Amino acid sequence: MSSPPPEPWHSFLLELDASIDTRVQLNLIGGFVVTVVHGMPRRTADIDVVEMAVEGGGQAGRKIMELGQVGGPLYQSHHVYIEQVGVAPLCYDYEERLTEVFPGVYSHLILMAADPYDIALSKIERNSPRDRADVLYLANHIPFDLDRLRQRYLAELRFYLGVPLREDLTLNLWIEAIEEERAAKP
Repeated sequence: MSSPPPEPWHSFLLELDASIDTRVQLNLIGGFVVTVVHGMPRRTADIDVVEMAVEGGGQAGRKIMELGQVGGPLYQSHHVYIEQVGVAPLCYDYEERLTEVFPGVYSHLILMAADPYDIALSKIERNSPRDRADVLYLANHIPFDLDRLRQRYLAELRFYLGVPLREDLTLNLWIEAIEEERAAKP
């Protein structure tokens, strides 16, 4: 069994786990993974779920979302929430690179974190200041192989995007910023 996530996440997830009686896999991206799993020193208030798999079907997924959503009972007590994300672009084979986080901590919840490269690329369309900060953090913390980042983008994501030329530019700007930051460090 691994160590649990820090509070308030652990208590929030324990209550979600206790509310269901079947195994549920949550595929995660976003700020929760960047901060809680990879250690970026910033706060996030949500767990972004891109896909949920409920063993044997059933209502466990719906129950998790009802209890843990913004305004739900667990949000009221923990001030964090779970959100199903449907608009983030995901690399074609992202599921093959998922890694279980906090294995054995929960009886029913299985938390699967996306690969750091996939997390970064899921932020390419929105490209907010927070997204750029997350990408720079991951690029230096992991550290990213920039050729691998570009190849994954070209092979698994670019053809899904609505405005690929804009996202090509975004990726190039990210890579330049990463290279500049790396060059500035002794």
